[in-house]
Amino acid sequence: MMLLAIQNLLCDYRNNPIGIDTKKPTFSWEIISDKVNVYQEQFNIQVSLTQTFNQIIWNKKTFSDNSINVTYEGPSLESFKKYYYRVKIWTNLEEASEWSDTGSFEMGILDTNLWMADWITPERRDIELDFGTRQPFSCYKDFILNTKIKKAIVYVSSLGLYELALNGKKVGDDYLTPGWTDYNNCIQYQTYDVTDYISEQNRIEAVISEGWYSGYLGWQKGKDSYGNTNALIAQLHLYYIDGTSEIIGTDNKWMEQTTTIKMADIYNGSICDFQTKIQDKKNMVSYAFPKDGLTAQQNEPVKKIEEIRPKKLFKTPNGEVVLDMGQNMVGWVKIKNSPKLKTTLKLTHAEVLDKEGNFYIGNLRHAAQQSIYYGTEKTLEDLEPHFTFYGFRYVRLEGFPEDIDISWFKGIVVHSAMEEIGLFETSNPQINQLQSNIRWGQKGNFVDVPTDCPQRDERLGWTADAQVFSRTASYIMNTNLFFRKWLADMRFNQMEDGSIPLVVPDVIKGQYFLTEEGNKVLKTASAWGDAIIICPWMVFLTYGDTRILEDNYEAMKKWINFILIQGEEPYLWDSSVQLGDWLALDHKEDSLFGATDESLVATAFYAYSADILSKIAKLLYKYDDFCYYSELFEKIKMRFQEVFIQNGELVSQTQTAHILALYFELVPEQSKVQFSNTLVELIQKKNNHLDTGFVGTPYICHVLSENNCHELALKLLHNNDYPSWLYQIERGATTMWEHWDGIKEDGTFWSDSMNSFNHYSYGAVGDWMYKYIGGISIDEAGFKKSRIAPVISKDFSYVKSSIKTMYGLLGCSWKTNGNQVSMEVQVPHNTSSTIRIKSVENTDSVISVIRSNYEVMDLSVQEDDIYITVGSGLYRFEYTINKL
Repeated sequence: MMLLAIQNLLCDYRNNPIGIDTKKPTFSWEIISDKVNVYQEQFNIQVSLTQTFNQIIWNKKTFSDNSINVTYEGPSLESFKKYYYRVKIWTNLEEASEWSDTGSFEMGILDTNLWMADWITPERRDIELDFGTRQPFSCYKDFILNTKIKKAIVYVSSLGLYELALNGKKVGDDYLTPGWTDYNNCIQYQTYDVTDYISEQNRIEAVISEGWYSGYLGWQKGKDSYGNTNALIAQLHLYYIDGTSEIIGTDNKWMEQTTTIKMADIYNGSICDFQTKIQDKKNMVSYAFPKDGLTAQQNEPVKKIEEIRPKKLFKTPNGEVVLDMGQNMVGWVKIKNSPKLKTTLKLTHAEVLDKEGNFYIGNLRHAAQQSIYYGTEKTLEDLEPHFTFYGFRYVRLEGFPEDIDISWFKGIVVHSAMEEIGLFETSNPQINQLQSNIRWGQKGNFVDVPTDCPQRDERLGWTADAQVFSRTASYIMNTNLFFRKWLADMRFNQMEDGSIPLVVPDVIKGQYFLTEEGNKVLKTASAWGDAIIICPWMVFLTYGDTRILEDNYEAMKKWINFILIQGEEPYLWDSSVQLGDWLALDHKEDSLFGATDESLVATAFYAYSADILSKIAKLLYKYDDFCYYSELFEKIKMRFQEVFIQNGELVSQTQTAHILALYFELVPEQSKVQFSNTLVELIQKKNNHLDTGFVGTPYICHVLSENNCHELALKLLHNNDYPSWLYQIERGATTMWEHWDGIKEDGTFWSDSMNSFNHYSYGAVGDWMYKYIGGISIDEAGFKKSRIAPVISKDFSYVKSSIKTMYGLLGCSWKTNGNQVSMEVQVPHNTSSTIRIKSVENTDSVISVIRSNYEVMDLSVQEDDIYITVGSGLYRFEYTINKL
């Protein structure tokens, strides 16, 4: 009997979400079958007000193979209501599934007029003298229930960061809520089911700190970016078993009380004073702040993802006691079963040791990164900081007794709780470490927004960093909701002229000074602003959800129009200062700027974005726009060739210039071989090393592999001397560095002014590794069609790679024994894949085995490469390769 079932029901990428405000959510599901070549031909989805489906409000039955991102088309959904849904499918094998298990989703507050609660704040707050921050405040309300409840739901947000508790128990497992948005436009609220928290006598309480709203942001000690008053808003909905309901909301009857948290700041850390006597102060006061920006949680909230044990406790040559976590991480240290706190405990966090082995905090700039606890005679357990996070591997410990024990400490890793979907493993431990560094770089910098670094006084959403990494990021974790939320702020921060700021949320307001360019103020730049087009496109390709294109389409057009009219030349971008190939090594030593002509870089990205926008227009059935942007791309390409190619050569004889020209398809077709040969020569002149920066590095290996120079790309990957990816690993890196020479060959550091050791941009090589070594790439958005084409190499005896797509697991693994190759491919149901078996010695024999074992949709031979197109299933191939 055939097994056919539906699993992993998702509503807007979530499992049974509550408190959503998407008026037309989407549904996705995976197909499970014990057969091969299984395709969905028809589906039936039902949405009901009841679990028994006796009040169905939407029943869609249609012939369609679509099993992801199916949009709700029923009656308008209502605030606070819970809905149930289920799915049934029919396949090409003339089999029907049973109804799936029932999924659910519950709506949040769709109309801001339904916010009955007030924003509340204390009458006054003290300033923490050492750090100049406002002390967090605490408030509460007591209430008694005389009737048993059926359900209790709380909706909560703050201007600042909040921690909510009910009857002494933390509500939910989210941290750094409500998250970082541009609060002038949008403030997220969270929804929690607190039914199990409620008793007869109750206390609901909260602590609120400055957070991103009014705390320190940026390297200029900026403060109060969005306002100078922190506030709380919350309303608890109680549904009683007798059918009645009640709302308990924040108002001026809530009572302020003292709190042990004396200071909490994103950069500086947390101070807790356990000598504080908790007592009531005054009633809270209402704060007249608009509610119309309140929006349901848009992405996955920040959570505690894992705990790690420290590797070593030691004394430095300077005599300081230091904890080594063994991993550069983001989060904090929990002190478990601590001693009696008779003295002050101080934990200072840093990323690296200096060349003498001493604790080093120079690269933190003005960020203190400290947890401080003022103690009492009482033994306290599970000491943790509040409303902050640190980027660190090493922790300096002060105030602890001589018998300090490593078992007292745990590292708490936090980041946005995106599902990890990618796996990449090889026979080379250093390459595996590189993939680990890339993954940990993403963990540490995807903390509600994609930050540039998690440790110094910056931690901002630099747009180019996210742009160059977006494709790799989407292979490693499901970033759909994460980027959708961040791009919403980007649209709001887009300036009237269509330009995109350098950071989002935009807290620097264009105040970025190019010191090497005469203190010119830079407000936007190519590659940075192009994030508004490239990020949505990369996310769409990975997950197949057109909403991210629809939401950002007008902003994309405004960005292209900004470039079009910014100077006298409509098809060149040559009228402003640029960041160019940031941090490239082909200019003077320790320069921030690369040697590639900045206008060449800007015009190349202009063309690339216009080309992507034409593809997006076509997908969204905007045919006039498709024709316009296709023609615009060709005009930019023509001017690029006229201006930047002189006498058959690029005006910038740099690696990056050739990489961009080739990858963005800006060189004449007949000249591609010449330009790729020149790129090879430029690399060879550097003793087979790269010298690229932020905009050249993401594409260098792609360009080499696409132009028959894959062995050179592998050489760059395997180099372990400076400059290279593995040089960092030889120096002990466990995350990606901002500079190729963050730690120089003599053990000294790059300038303290800008030297992060957790900076994911150069991790953009990760997607090339998935595509060319692991062999997995996209043929149709969402992996509806995939391509499996690993380039078998003697550099690896085995490779395993996989991605959990929206349809299910797509995987490819291969291993070699001499010239013998074994390859295994897993294709998820309701998809197809074209598999390339490269450089086969005896094609006829291999084809015969394939045909006798598998039902293939198409099969062809090109030179010694076999191409087969297959449906879902598990495929194994054994063959001899011509040359390894």
